[in-house]
Amino acid sequence: MKLSFIRHGLTEGNVRRLYYGSTDLPLLQEGIDELEKLREKEVYPEAAHYYTSGLLRTRQTLSALYGEVSYEELPGLQELHFGPFEMKTYEELKDNALYQEWISGDWERFVGPGGESYEIVDRRALEALQPLIAADEDAVCISHGGVIGGLMAHWFPEQGRRYEFTPGNGRGFAVQFENGKPVSYEPIPYRHNEEAEGENG
Repeated sequence: MKLSFIRHGLTEGNVRRLYYGSTDLPLLQEGIDELEKLREKEVYPEAAHYYTSGLLRTRQTLSALYGEVSYEELPGLQELHFGPFEMKTYEELKDNALYQEWISGDWERFVGPGGESYEIVDRRALEALQPLIAADEDAVCISHGGVIGGLMAHWFPEQGRRYEFTPGNGRGFAVQFENGKPVSYEPIPYRHNEEAEGENG
């Protein structure tokens, strides 16, 4: 069985380098255009089942990459809620004592007022995926950078940490499972069509 995880396309939050997770931002038109170009030039996995986190940017990404396929929503795959840091930049937060406590301490377990920790996000994402893994059927999940990075670091801890596994927009990982356990992965998209046809450049 293969579970494929793809990060949503470009948003205002990405461009402005905001801490944002729960805010339901749409894709920028630039982000939609980039996804459509990727779809034309590169190979994305297909599956019997498609899922989004339920946030608009993941639904738009699914549509840009796969067209109007049927899908279900898995809210457990939503990004971290940054609490008081949500929709703010480093420049806006750098003199904030609570922010400094977060980035200088155990940031994986830190919980700001009204927010979540990455540890909580990892736990709810893994829980949300249990029915998919138990079903033993290929699926594509459109999710978020922190969520995907956390899942990959949990499954393959010897190969990287969360931020080392965090994919770019429109990119991700296809994870192969055997007997309900992750055994290997490969980056998404798989390859350039030009390379497959033997062309250079």
